[in-house]
Amino acid sequence: MSAFPLTPTPIHVPDEVLTDLKNRLANTRWSDDLGNEDWFYGVPREYLQELVEHWQNDYDWRAAEKRLNEYENYFVEVDGVKIHLLRKPGAGPDPKPLILTGGWPWVVTHLLPVVDRLAAPGEESYDVIVATIPGAGFSTPVSRPDLNFWKTADLWHKLMTEVLGYEKYFAAGSDMGAMVTEQLGHKYPDEVYAIHLGSSIPLTMFNGDRPWDLTGGASIPAGVPDELRQQILAWQKRFVAHVAVHVLDSATIGHGLTDSPAGMLAWVLERWTNWSDNDGDIENVWTRDEILTNATIFWVTNSISTSMRLYANAARYPWQPSHDRTPVIEAPTGITFVGYENPPGVTTEARVQDFLDSPKARWFNHVNLSAHPRGGHFGTWEVPDEWAADARRTFRGRAE
Repeated sequence: MSAFPLTPTPIHVPDEVLTDLKNRLANTRWSDDLGNEDWFYGVPREYLQELVEHWQNDYDWRAAEKRLNEYENYFVEVDGVKIHLLRKPGAGPDPKPLILTGGWPWVVTHLLPVVDRLAAPGEESYDVIVATIPGAGFSTPVSRPDLNFWKTADLWHKLMTEVLGYEKYFAAGSDMGAMVTEQLGHKYPDEVYAIHLGSSIPLTMFNGDRPWDLTGGASIPAGVPDELRQQILAWQKRFVAHVAVHVLDSATIGHGLTDSPAGMLAWVLERWTNWSDNDGDIENVWTRDEILTNATIFWVTNSISTSMRLYANAARYPWQPSHDRTPVIEAPTGITFVGYENPPGVTTEARVQDFLDSPKARWFNHVNLSAHPRGGHFGTWEVPDEWAADARRTFRGRAE
């Protein structure tokens, strides 16, 4: 395909939206938060207040907006659903199309380090398209109440093959974006060269009677060594409120987060902090301005509530297989594992074998498994060199 068939539209947030944001920040009513210096009860007021004051007085959205507009931005409708695309053309002689999808609370900025690396010249380069899941970020407002990860995959496939005109393409993603990508590899293996994942999540994760309970209702077995028990409890605490609230009560909390930028920041900040490999300080991973760019994207697009509903819709409209062949995901698959997300009691050295010994392995036509000692849930931002190199290995030679 000689020319990209869409016309770019730069991102521009109206001045009145930014003025309203500053006014709301200035009028924040703060809660009492005694004894929370250690984050035991969640995000502490003291740190949140520092960020809110910086957001109100010093943060420059226009600089962040200018950075985003260094890429090509497009807004397209597929089956009546608005989708934001950010694109960086591949620099090689014959770049192959790659659709890249993040998760929650990811925004397009989390993926930019990998975009830059995969579009750069190399043995093979990729025409990288970041597609934001409907209802999140600039893929708003959402026009359908039923969208979830596997329905989004159908939109992505139509986008790539019918709107953009590619016969075949690569796909990659993490978190909820990994599930979208897995569904592409399951339902459309003949049109997908290969997929690369930052999360190995079975497509049935949200099926069943207790989709909010990552333990499946199981208790920690008796006799487990105390150190391992503490690791299990810490792992459960990291995700339990997030999944339960988003599956069971996303609209209820969404009303409050939509009205209060400080409250919205606290909700996403807790995830960015506790899911990243930051040695106890989120600012080892993101600067304050980078944190606030991520939060501002949620705010100015009014997408916090609709983005959370993806979880509830994954449970309300359970995944159904498109075929009964094995592996379920037939497209060649690579997976990047990172140290901060090692299962309790599993070392980085044992991570690949632990995966191969688990029921998860049977889901995938896995061709490239890599484990790294550092990096957390936002691997495309935290360890972009490793993530991009892993993806290149997964994709190399598969578009012949």
